[in-house]
Amino acid sequence: MARVENEGAERKDGVWEPLKDNKADKHAAAGQPKTPQTMSPSYRLAFADEDFLSRKELRPVRLQLELTKAEMMLAEMGIKSTVVLFGGARIPAPGQAPWAARNETQRNSLQAASVYYEEARKFAALCGEYSAKFDHKEYVVVTGGGPGVMEAGNRGASEVGAPSIGLNIMLPHEQAPNLYVTPELSFNFHYFAIRKMHFLMRAKAVTVFPGGFGTLDEMFEALTLIQTKRMERIPLILFAEKFWRSIINFEALADFGTIAPEDIELINFVETADEAWKVIQDFYEK
Repeated sequence: MARVENEGAERKDGVWEPLKDNKADKHAAAGQPKTPQTMSPSYRLAFADEDFLSRKELRPVRLQLELTKAEMMLAEMGIKSTVVLFGGARIPAPGQAPWAARNETQRNSLQAASVYYEEARKFAALCGEYSAKFDHKEYVVVTGGGPGVMEAGNRGASEVGAPSIGLNIMLPHEQAPNLYVTPELSFNFHYFAIRKMHFLMRAKAVTVFPGGFGTLDEMFEALTLIQTKRMERIPLILFAEKFWRSIINFEALADFGTIAPEDIELINFVETADEAWKVIQDFYEK
């Protein structure tokens, strides 16, 4: 006997789904007569009720949604592995005025640091060129999606025709997505914790350029997970050794006994994009 198909029951992926689509219900609800009952917040469909979804009791649901949305979309795009670029939003491109500088000392420091904008750009280009060997499904550049070093990473990938990911986050300043992020791979987050998970879930390497509190947070998150073996060991590469050693005394931690001396070996210091790429090549050749 021939099957009588329900309108809208056949999904775009060709899978039969007899249950009514939630989009159809949402559309139908919007067209209902405006009465005191239908206009009451209690009558809204739960999944379409933004006020309800924003309640503090729904935080676990929102955490899951943030994790799941990016996970599903990256999987659908076929992204299998990434190379992470962390670094400061305030580091300008060469020749640009450092917008965040408040005095001459800061202006000079940030202007000098623009060399690392260029190295981030070159390094991302190297990643993008290598990624082409895997149809841009492996070694895909991922940044925080904002300005500074993040922009340099997305820009370098874009300049060699490679897609790149931007994991933006809602902040009161500075964090509009840069224009070099691949639009289909541009994501926005509310929760730092979920965003950091997505940085590391597919990472083949983590590179860290000079930055502030956010960059330090991201670096130590990755370093702690590797040190405690909560994730596989991958290359952790710090650009600008002088900068990092001036703000973190890794040897003092080992001398004091709060880390093991061999934990310092988890870190690779480099100055150039070519040096960083060689660290990655050597690691995976072994």
